[in-house]
Amino acid sequence: MPQKAFRALAVAVLLCVGSNAYAGVYSDDLVKCLVRSTTSKDKTDLVRWIFANAALHPEVSSIASITDSQREAINRAAGTLIERLLTDSCRASFRDAMKYEGGSTMQLSFQVLGGAAMSELMSNSEVGKGFGAIEPYISKEKLEAVVHPKEP
Repeated sequence: MPQKAFRALAVAVLLCVGSNAYAGVYSDDLVKCLVRSTTSKDKTDLVRWIFANAALHPEVSSIASITDSQREAINRAAGTLIERLLTDSCRASFRDAMKYEGGSTMQLSFQVLGGAAMSELMSNSEVGKGFGAIEPYISKEKLEAVVHPKEP
């Protein structure tokens, strides 16, 4: 399985892509604005926030070390980013999406923005190598057998 496939799988797993959220015209406009209005640094700040909060889970907290002051700085950066996006950069799109499509628009919009941020992170060669390191532990033959089963 190519390294890009492992990256795509990792992004899908991390973001739980199978959301049932409905994307309407106003949500689409908001998503486009959010993605267009974020810089590489913004996306990195968003990924750092996602990572820092995922690291709070008891099953993974032992492999991540984030101090209280680091967590506060990460939360501040993400809060400032989200506030800027919703009240300044994408104000009209946010207002219209909330007015005409309701609160679920937020889940969908930030899911897509998170996906864009993760995609940018995954484009780093070191991150790609890290995700690719799983390859020896997955049987290509078993995957091929599922995708291209032999006729009896």
